[in-house]
Amino acid sequence: MTQMMQTQAGDAGAFRNFDLSRVPSPCFVVDEVRVESNLKALADVGHQSGAHVLSALKAFSMFALAPLVRQYLGGTCASGIFEARLGREEYGGEVATYCAGYKDSDIDEIIALSDHVIFNSPAQKARFGGLCKKAGRSIGLRLNPEHSEGEVPKYDPAAPCSRLGTPVSLLTPEAIDGVDGLHMHTLCEQGFEPLQRTWAAVEPKLAPYLKGLKWLNFGGGHHITRGDYDRAALVAFLKEIRTKYGVEVYLEPGEAVALDAGILVGEILDTPQNGIPLAITDISATCHMPDVIEAPYRPALMDEAEMGHTYRMGGPSCLAGDVIGDYTFAEPLKVGQRFAFLDQAHYSMVKTNTFNGVPLPAIALWNSDTDELRMIRQFGYDDFKERLS
Repeated sequence: MTQMMQTQAGDAGAFRNFDLSRVPSPCFVVDEVRVESNLKALADVGHQSGAHVLSALKAFSMFALAPLVRQYLGGTCASGIFEARLGREEYGGEVATYCAGYKDSDIDEIIALSDHVIFNSPAQKARFGGLCKKAGRSIGLRLNPEHSEGEVPKYDPAAPCSRLGTPVSLLTPEAIDGVDGLHMHTLCEQGFEPLQRTWAAVEPKLAPYLKGLKWLNFGGGHHITRGDYDRAALVAFLKEIRTKYGVEVYLEPGEAVALDAGILVGEILDTPQNGIPLAITDISATCHMPDVIEAPYRPALMDEAEMGHTYRMGGPSCLAGDVIGDYTFAEPLKVGQRFAFLDQAHYSMVKTNTFNGVPLPAIALWNSDTDELRMIRQFGYDDFKERLS
């Protein structure tokens, strides 16, 4: 049986006061007030601990909010050349770039755009490290601590035979020669305790190397802005490492920047029957929320009823597996009725695609304090056509 990730979406909060008919459908609606609240919490962790907190563009890269992010965080982390360019052009601050494999044709631009270039293997470091050193860039090596905390293997960078990072058991003085810092990213939507356990497992193995480093980067996956996250323990942990080893410390939250800050508004197109009640919607799991299929997971529906009328909701595409899940409504669904899935600002927005020619969701920015609404982007035929031949 396929293991399913549990959604971490919290309460709908201010979105309960948002009129879903104010935007086209489908549409991502992001609350800038909630984003700023998240950013303040992250900045507070950085201020109290002395850590550098960077925004992970792979999770949330709505650059209309770059000026807001820039007020609170120290920069961005990128997963390749395009994100590095976006971070440099729109966000400012530090840019830390990690990629599982750099190309010869990209490396010069990546070095020019980045403050830190983090390599996946000693071989990549040996190949490109000299160019980084010549340009005065900080050199990092991603580490696989060989300690798993992930609930789903495909989202666990420390799973057996993972391609991500250099296994700590293979670390040698030669592998770390010329390296300024080590990078670890092993968490996914998790609290402080998995980080603490990971460090307890890997610290003794790193003991011979830690004194020679300038920084440690604990990556992302930290749900720092979730209500039950132990931020005080995280601050104490980071301060202890800085003091004990004399290193700078980095965090790269992505989900935490946009946690519970966005919804995806959709519309009911049809309600056919085939053994069970079905609901065809203009939201496609495969096109608009790929993690529903890839993880898989069941996104939270705003104001889902405990009892009533249950429908299997799915998208308009021809993919048989374009199914979002089974959801219960207090009243029977009607064609044209609006609904919304919670916590869709992070990852869903950056993973959208136009398979089957399904249109991309619009993007709107809402201020839950003033009720101001701005349409940031609406997509059309040209967005579909121009990415093809």
